[in-house]
Parts: sequence; C-alpha cells; structure tokens
Amino acid sequence: MKRILLCTDGSSFSQSSYQYAAWLAPRMTAAIEVLYVTDIRTQKTVGTGDWSGSIGIDASKDLLNQLVDLEHEKAKLNHQKAKLILQNAEHFFATSGVSDVKFTYHTGFLVDSLHEFEAQADLIILGKRGENAEFASGHLGANLERVVRSSHKPSLVTSHNFQPISKILLAYDDGKSCQKALQFLVESPAFKDMELHLLTVAKKQGDEAAMSHLQTAEIKARTAGFAPICQIIHGEAEKVIANYVEKQDINLLIMGAYGHSRIRHLVIGSTTAQMLRSSHIPVLLFR
Repeated sequence: MKRILLCTDGSSFSQSSYQYAAWLAPRMTAAIEVLYVTDIRTQKTVGTGDWSGSIGIDASKDLLNQLVDLEHEKAKLNHQKAKLILQNAEHFFATSGVSDVKFTYHTGFLVDSLHEFEAQADLIILGKRGENAEFASGHLGANLERVVRSSHKPSLVTSHNFQPISKILLAYDDGKSCQKALQFLVESPAFKDMELHLLTVAKKQGDEAAMSHLQTAEIKARTAGFAPICQIIHGEAEKVIANYVEKQDINLLIMGAYGHSRIRHLVIGSTTAQMLRSSHIPVLLFR
C-alpha cells in the first residue's frame, strides 16, 4: 500500500490539494494522511519578561497573568481551528468516496515535523500558497520551499484550480532528480495510458549530449509502455517550458527541484521557483 502525506492549512489552495489527492489515491492504490500543523509561534505572547521596573511590581504581575490567559485562549482557538479544518477535509473525502484517510493534528513547526510524518509516505501534496494566498498572488507559500528543500520524497505542489490529469510533461535534463522523476513515472500505475511529453531545453543548437540524454529517457519510457512525444528546444528554460505547457495543454509538469548549481542544497533552482510561481497546473518535484 502506497501512502500520500497531504499538508493542509485549510486555505483555498488546500481544497485543490484534496481534489488531487482524491484523484491520485485510487490510481496509486494509496492511503492518505491529512496533516494540519499549528505553528507554535502563533500561541506565544510577546513580552513575558520582567516589566516591574517600568510599570511597577503589582502591574507587572497583573500583565503577566493576562498574557498567560491570552496564551491559553490562543491555544484553544488554534485547537478549534484545526478541528474545523480537519472536519472539512474529512467531509470532502467522505463525499468523494475515499475511505482510507487518516487525519492528524500536530503543534510545532511543519518543516521540523516533516521527517517524522513523511517517513512512511511515498508522495507529499501541498498547495503552492497558503491561507494568505489572496495577499501574495505573486509569491510562493512561506513553508513551500523549506518543505521541498528538506523533504526526501516527491512533492506535488498543487495549483489553485483542479483539473484531471491526462497530459504529462517531464522537463528532462538527465540530472539525478530527473532520473528519479522518470523512474517514479514509469513505475507508478497512476500515470499509465496517459499522454507523456519529454522535453529537454538545450543550451545551444545541435547539442549532442542533450539529444543522447533524451533518447535514453525515451527508451526507458517506451519500455514501460508509454509512447512519449519528445522535443529538444533551444532557449531559456523557464520560457520554453511555460510556452510548451500552454501550447500542448499540459495538465501536470514534472521536473527536478534543483539545477546543477553548487548551492542546490540551500535553495530550489531558479527555473523551478519561476515555474512554481507562474504555473497554473500542478508541479511534481523531485530532489
């Protein structure tokens, strides 16, 4: 049995994540764990130090008591918020006919907790922006890059609107992450019988190394039963990939999270980040 770890914050992007998880789970024969993490920092009140020198001992004691009460109240509200978000998710999956779903509430930091929860997962799903998406339409979610950077599992970053997947594009550069992506693709039952496109963006015309890499990927895909449509296009990676997605009406983009930069362990690749920001389709990333 495969396992999908779905990270939610209850935002509109999370609703799309639920739909993609419900679409993928039966195709992967996978169970789902829906995880909601309350950021512990939201329960911390400011200024619980020694105020007696500026406002007096008695006033300081009263303030400290009020701050402690406020912290307890925040914890109660956060617990109630988590309960409502997970109840909403439970209702969605129940009405979608997906029964093998576990709902988990945790207090802490999502990135710090991730390794514990992803240990048994084969795939992580999360929205590319969170609950403040309406105020940050040109930005990625605060946790997204940290999750992708720290996770050792494939991460499906969902778009705002759900659409069934029928056309897949693998942006292939023969890097280790792309090799992992291709291996996942050919082994997963979720993508069988779908239209697969293999695209290599070459730095120069007549790049023989790029052609060789693409041919190797094509052979592997054909051996797995795909009939891939293969293209080598010269140009800037972000523009080439974005144009190809639009012209070919691609539903899912698969790519490596990193390029070949020496600082690839510190930040996700610039091409990846740009594609995540601009893409209106889900992006499946591999380290």
